[in-house]
Amino acid sequence: MRVLLVEDDELLAESLAELLDDSGYRVDVASGMSTAAALVSTESYALAILDLGLPDGSGMALLSDWRQARWSVPVLILTARDSWMDKVEGLRAGADDYMTKPFHEEELLARLQALLRRRVDTFSHVLEINGICLDEQRQQYRLAQGDWQGLTSTEFRLLRYLMRHPDRVHSKPQLLEQLYALDQDAAAPNLIEVYIARLRHRLGRERIVTRRGEGYMLVSA
Repeated sequence: MRVLLVEDDELLAESLAELLDDSGYRVDVASGMSTAAALVSTESYALAILDLGLPDGSGMALLSDWRQARWSVPVLILTARDSWMDKVEGLRAGADDYMTKPFHEEELLARLQALLRRRVDTFSHVLEINGICLDEQRQQYRLAQGDWQGLTSTEFRLLRYLMRHPDRVHSKPQLLEQLYALDQDAAAPNLIEVYIARLRHRLGRERIVTRRGEGYMLVSA
């Protein structure tokens, strides 16, 4: 699952990207308004974390532009601006949540998970589809009432994406976009085949089907 992090503080951006990566997200970092706008025009994200004080413009103006363009991805504002007027303005501009710096990492992660749950209309951190249960906090899965099993980081990210978008065909390039950030070396599309094979071994071949020439789909029933 890809997250856009708009933050001009290099050290904070690096720390946040590492935190999010450890939590199963893939992060693209934009240090300014223009870079963020360019990324949103070409890339697909599940969430955005937005600082307001950017070197080339206002994060608030950027958020307003996104909403006017009907970009509906959840946005969490993360800023040092802590007055109630700033919070009201940010929420009215289209933010889905507002946090002030300094912050607790666990609180940030919890708020991001809450935004994602709200997007799929569920209040649980456990996804359940076609007999598969995926605990997003522990990054574990189980089948029916079996024992919980661990997943590698990449397996977890791939399975979570498929479970959040069931019954849709995803091409290899689309899946690679969700697994690797832009600043990482481009992975070979065949790598997706490797991870799909691993998930099928764990979940059963019938749950992830291949559409020849198109991609892969996790079936919901």
